[in-house]
Amino acid sequence: MPVQRPTREQLAEIVADLGMELTEERLDAFLGLMEASIASYDVVDALPDDKPVVTYPRTPGYQPGADENPNNAWYVKSTIQGAANGPLKGKTVAVKDNVQVAGVPMMNGSATLEGFVPDQDATIITRMLDAGATILGKSTCECFCLSGGSHTSATGAVHNPHKRGYSAGGSSSGSGALLAMGEVDLAIGGDQGGSIRMPASFCGVYGMKPTWGLVPYTGVMPIELTIDHTGPMSQNVADNALLLEVLAGPDGLDPRQANPKVDAYTKALGKGVKGLKIGIVKEGFGWEVSEAAVDKKILAAADRLRQLGAEVSDISIPMHRIGKDIWAPIGLEGLTMQMMHGNGMGFNWKGQYSTALLDAHAAWRDRANDLSDTLKISMFTGEYFTRHYRGRYYAKAQNQMRVLKAAYDKALGECDLLLMPTTPMKATPIPAPDAPLAEYLQRAFEMLANTSPFDITGHPAMSLPCGMIDGLPAGLMLIGKHFAESTIYQAAHAFEQAGDWKGF
Repeated sequence: MPVQRPTREQLAEIVADLGMELTEERLDAFLGLMEASIASYDVVDALPDDKPVVTYPRTPGYQPGADENPNNAWYVKSTIQGAANGPLKGKTVAVKDNVQVAGVPMMNGSATLEGFVPDQDATIITRMLDAGATILGKSTCECFCLSGGSHTSATGAVHNPHKRGYSAGGSSSGSGALLAMGEVDLAIGGDQGGSIRMPASFCGVYGMKPTWGLVPYTGVMPIELTIDHTGPMSQNVADNALLLEVLAGPDGLDPRQANPKVDAYTKALGKGVKGLKIGIVKEGFGWEVSEAAVDKKILAAADRLRQLGAEVSDISIPMHRIGKDIWAPIGLEGLTMQMMHGNGMGFNWKGQYSTALLDAHAAWRDRANDLSDTLKISMFTGEYFTRHYRGRYYAKAQNQMRVLKAAYDKALGECDLLLMPTTPMKATPIPAPDAPLAEYLQRAFEMLANTSPFDITGHPAMSLPCGMIDGLPAGLMLIGKHFAESTIYQAAHAFEQAGDWKGF
């Protein structure tokens, strides 16, 4: 069936929006001459879409009630059995609800996407099922993943399993909470500003943001290609390393992947930390929002690593203090252009596009008022600077990203790992439904300072629990060289095996 042709009125509107003026005669002439190009759209429209084959049976599942979902961590429960054998056989998984699972609803935390059912599996879904995993459903996430808190999902706030009424972190809030509750062995998180590591920190679980491009992002809803990461969350280090072994490697469909270096991560377990050089990054402590008790707990963890045989010393990376500022134009302008104006997919990249997701998400314009205030303020800022500064600051920030990356690389030339708090604070109270806008936004963004810089530089970074403060976990972050996840696992496993972190 031919695609719909533009009307004279539609073309006149386009011409005006582009700042041009045409006489009626010229407008009609252009309208007629566009037909040759539009005929090519008829050909493309008639072609079948090229989508990955879905192989494992599943049902749409159901949204569990409060009695079955006390912390609101599940969005949908739907059991999908993987292969009969494989490295993940017997392991259960929760999938963050920004990941496409064919036939299972996906709303990415937003009312504007409610009712969308993907028609394809993300690469990581296929890999886990092929490895024998059992998927138990989709975990609640923040509205389009734009919050480090756990209070912006259209389905309601996710509560911290350690203390009800407190944040589970975000945006992979449900994944962190379900692991802390012991409902699943493994979970998938996404990370553009810290969204794997922040809920891991608040919930007391293990979250690895891999090197950018190590794990294919194909089939996961993008925010901004240069900061998109997806990766493993778990109850322990060994399972985290095992899941990364299954997830890592090129799929031939994700342009973020340029010759990723894959390793046998589980072989790093049990090696200990003797001889490893770890640098305590001075600038990762003492933020305006830092809690002294958290800083103290992280320094105690560093001392524990020293006692285990690591060579631990202080190191200074002054540029880290502005890393979150360099991240801001990339994240804010990038998400506005790709995720929102680009209807999630955007343009100018080769890879697997989800036309179904693009079509469904495009309807956000009809319900824009229903977007979270965290997304709104991000869009307002991104739109302002794109309109009035032509993308200058996005471009300059991308250029400065290389300078920041070099600063971290220089420090990692002296150390095997860098160490700092994952989040400057432990979990904070969930804002009340009638909380002032300032509080609502503060609770969403206040914890980004240490995590966000590594999303733009692409370094691997892992949060591991290192103690409790007033009944809530504290998170330690280890950062490594690009594709040196094994070194992080080596240190994280040694720390984990030194004793029950809750008593540290």
